[in-house]
This record gives sequence, C-alpha cells and structure tokens, in this order.
Amino acid sequence: MKILLVEDDSETAAYVARGLRERGHAVDHAETGKDGLRFATHEPYDVMVVDRMLPELDGLSMVRAVRDAGVRTPTLFLTTMGGVDDRVEGLEAGADDYLTKPFALAELAARVTALGRRPPMAQTTALRVGELEMDLLSRTVTRAGRRIELQAQEFKLLEYLMRHAEQVVTRTMLLEKVWDFHFDPRTNIVETHISRLRSKIDRGFEAPLLHTIRGAGYVIRAPQ
Repeated sequence: MKILLVEDDSETAAYVARGLRERGHAVDHAETGKDGLRFATHEPYDVMVVDRMLPELDGLSMVRAVRDAGVRTPTLFLTTMGGVDDRVEGLEAGADDYLTKPFALAELAARVTALGRRPPMAQTTALRVGELEMDLLSRTVTRAGRRIELQAQEFKLLEYLMRHAEQVVTRTMLLEKVWDFHFDPRTNIVETHISRLRSKIDRGFEAPLLHTIRGAGYVIRAPQ
C-alpha cells in the first residue's frame, strides 16, 4: 500500500516508516500539517497515519481540511492524547481509527492493514431521498434546490443514512460505521449530531425526512 505518514518527531517518523516499509508498504513522510494537507490532496494514498500535535497546522485541522476537500483516504490518528474526549474529537474530525502513544509497531501495522482492506464504497456519485440530494464529488447537499452547509462529520452521517434510506439504523450501527467506535463511548455524540443534522435538512420544510424510531434508531425517508 501507499501510506502517508504525517509526524513531526523525527525518531518516531523513522521508526514507523521503517517498520511499514519492512512490511512492503511505500511511505511518504510529511513533517508539518500543511505539508501533510498538500500531500493528501495532490497524491492518492491507501492510508494516512497522522499525529495530532503538528506544527503549522494541527492534525485535527489537517484531517478536517482533507475531508472538506473530498478526500476520503482512511486515516489513523497516532497521538499521546488518549482520553475518551480526545478520541471522540479525532473521530469527529474525520479519522477512521485512533492509536495512542506509546504503541506497538505490530499493532500499528495491523490497524493500517485493516484500514487498507476496507472495501471501497459504491461508486455512486450522487444520492437522493425525495427532494434531498447529495453530490459526493462536489461534497454538496441541497434540498429543493436550497444549499445545506454541513460539517465533515455531519456529511458522513447523512451519507450513511441516505445510503440506507428507508431502513432503520441503530445507534450502535452509527457509532461503528460513522465514528468507527466498536464500544459505547458513553456520550451523546449520536444524538447531538442527529439533532444538528435534523435542524439543517428539515427546518423550514413542511415534511420531515429524518425520523427517530423510539427504542430502535433512526430512519431517513421521503415523505409519502
């Protein structure tokens, strides 16, 4: 695989790059967030490994900018910031996995391989539910022609819901598929994002699209 490593600590970067190359991967290294953003948006990569504490542009801001640019390369944060809130913040920024320092190189390599094995999402370039439309290439959302501005994680949540239109999706499904949590973080992250998303796509329209199914989950569907 072709991997982008964004890490400002020279010893850590050399250690990780060497270990990944020994496992047959090609590794490009950027020392700053700005360089990482430039690499990520101009070259195709299979996986990105990004430190959170970077000079010029921090890791969170870098990943948000990458996602806003429409780049969906699977991304792993590698950082000393290991609190639950830190992991939530990282995943909300658009990362797919999170590994704290100190770490075992074997685990890092296994996680990178797992991210690289994820099947690509269907090559659909547009999704539609009733009058709600999502353009996956331009990363835009409109309802009845009205532009709706979404944050990166809101876009990801809506995309998942629209890909499963008319199906009830559970909180656990959203935690796993949208935030890549395989445990309950014991936060209201799903409820908060659903509320924000509902206010953006339904407010000002007569018929709601996003529904809460009490005791089951959520569903997005066109008005009957």
